[in-house]
Amino acid sequence: MKRRALLQALALAPLLAAGSGLMRAMPAQRVLRLGAPADTPKRVFAAGAPAAVLIAALAPERLLGWPMRVSPEALALLPAPLRALPVVGRLAGRGSTVSLERLLAMQPDLVLDAGDFDANYRSSAERVWRQTGIPIELVAGRLPDHPAQLRHVGRLLGVAARGEALAQAAEAQLALVREVLAARPADARPTVYYGRGGDGLESGLAGSINTEVIEFCGGRNVAAAAGNGCLARVSLEQLLAWDPDVILTQDAAFAASAPQDPRWRSLRAVRSGRLHCAPTLPFGWLDGPPGINRLPGLAWLLARLHPGAVPALAPGALHARIDALHRLLWGSRLPAGTVAALERGR
Repeated sequence: MKRRALLQALALAPLLAAGSGLMRAMPAQRVLRLGAPADTPKRVFAAGAPAAVLIAALAPERLLGWPMRVSPEALALLPAPLRALPVVGRLAGRGSTVSLERLLAMQPDLVLDAGDFDANYRSSAERVWRQTGIPIELVAGRLPDHPAQLRHVGRLLGVAARGEALAQAAEAQLALVREVLAARPADARPTVYYGRGGDGLESGLAGSINTEVIEFCGGRNVAAAAGNGCLARVSLEQLLAWDPDVILTQDAAFAASAPQDPRWRSLRAVRSGRLHCAPTLPFGWLDGPPGINRLPGLAWLLARLHPGAVPALAPGALHARIDALHRLLWGSRLPAGTVAALERGR
């Protein structure tokens, strides 16, 4: 090892030891910290899309840039500080699009990531931290984690009151899920297929974070029969054999074309009008990304999987609930197209 690299490694060793101690507490805390961030980080690099959405909702002025492209229609619904941000690339997961040199040049006070992270992911984060010295915070982001996640990151970014308000809103959404599922026996819950992409033939397998919201809301994911994993291609023949009660998508083109296709009309979900397209503005309500943007989607999805289960899912109450949450998250009213879809029960 070169002398300079050796000295850097020795200098970082005490901080790495502190981070490793937090890793041992990870099952309880659902947080991994590498390094010591400033008391209130001002410049925060979002390692991936879920973290970007989290920062955008909590402290938009702290976000350095988007790790993904955000459409003009989506940006129009977001607070002003977010509309002119550049696309800076992502550091999280496979296919990282930002180099360590570029990351250092942006001079972030903190790298934040949110979502799932396994041993390989932790190892990658440690490597980035060793090489850059930039503090890194990984915060778990499955649906049950969102209240604690919002409180934790709110405190971290110096917006504890905002974090608390959003955490309480998240808890109200999770409580609605529990209320609805208590009224729906497991054997009365519908089978569901989530069709991604323009042809609807990509889906999440058992345990996939991409289908977490479906299973969380009491839908029985038919693609779980294909095994555990993340995303996978599905044949139409396999889907015909599963013949789900409900089909969900976020692709408007697929949702419009499937009812016109004789092969898709062979599925009872399509014939019975239970192919539902979830809103995607400013971010997806089911996925895309799998972050706190899914919170409005919980009530929407409950109404489609368990119509009439509780009064809160009636059209007027549902619209009011989702609009209030949307305004709290993003400071804007629901788009007209989303309101019309809610009124149609689609």
